[in-house]
Amino acid sequence: MPTYILIIMLLVAYSVAFFSVPAAIKLAHKIGAIDKPDQRKVHARSMPRLGGLSIFLAFIVTMALFLDVSGPYAGIIYGAVIIFAAGLLDDIYSLSPWFKLGSQILAATVAIYFGVLVNFVTNPFDGQLNLGFLAIPLTLLWIVGISNAVNLIDGLDGLAAGVSAIAATTLGIVALIQGETVAAMAAFILVAALLGFLPYNFYPARTFMGDCGSNFLGFTLACLAIMALAKGAAVVSLFVPIVILGIPIFDTFFAIIRRIQNKTPIFKPDRGHLHHRLMALGNSHRKSVIIIYGISAFFALIAVALSFTQSPKANLFLILLIFLIIYGADKIGLRTGRSRVGYRQKETTHPPG
Repeated sequence: MPTYILIIMLLVAYSVAFFSVPAAIKLAHKIGAIDKPDQRKVHARSMPRLGGLSIFLAFIVTMALFLDVSGPYAGIIYGAVIIFAAGLLDDIYSLSPWFKLGSQILAATVAIYFGVLVNFVTNPFDGQLNLGFLAIPLTLLWIVGISNAVNLIDGLDGLAAGVSAIAATTLGIVALIQGETVAAMAAFILVAALLGFLPYNFYPARTFMGDCGSNFLGFTLACLAIMALAKGAAVVSLFVPIVILGIPIFDTFFAIIRRIQNKTPIFKPDRGHLHHRLMALGNSHRKSVIIIYGISAFFALIAVALSFTQSPKANLFLILLIFLIIYGADKIGLRTGRSRVGYRQKETTHPPG
């Protein structure tokens, strides 16, 4: 693709997102897509939560104009429409978590039907593993899991959008290294759309992206992670997307463990996520978000480095190292948070995931 076409493509994605947010805010008030404060939530005023519409439109319109959206990419588009529509209904009517889960499974099934599939993974000890009949359920688990993971980190202004932008940028770079040009361009389109949205969402936010945005982002990132390594999985371990999406993946993992230990429903929100721990340490809203951006960027550099190595054992070692780092930070934050009873939360934030 000529450089000038690439620039135009990214400008279109950015512009559609940036200039459509004010209209999305007005529409949110008209249709009732409003996040209202209550005893569980920590934001002090009602906030429109339809910003995800701008990201979605920017991605879909730009993809349709500039890229070939046949085959697996058609599946990504159709699945994105399903998961966005379900998230929009949830933002308006506050539907049950099971409805959201069902829509995620449906969207993932559509993507898989069109060819978004992990057929084999690198064996961290020797060779590769052909997944066989496990390919479909494991791909389904991956897409649904990442969709929920991005939704769960959407807890501070600009957090999910910024982390997703870093992840999408990294996916685009890795896809280029692997020769997956369409996946790379799709990832960069998503980055441009997110950059158009962030000025309205970074602290202090004028709008939230809502479930329609966070679920769409998680679904799209999960699918693009598969497509970015479609040809290179035999050489490059599929640990790479795990590193790229390290923050939402491990934060979700620890949230599940925490809720099981506390004997609370897995879908029940709490204030134990990484961003809450950082605020418990005394960091401001803005600083907590920037710290997580920094961690995500560090993981991104590791992921790019992994794409150049042919040693699965090295990949496994780095995954375990990242796990230990986040686990240690999680435990330190928990102990510190408990010692700071009633830590201050004067700044406006999202409801906890």
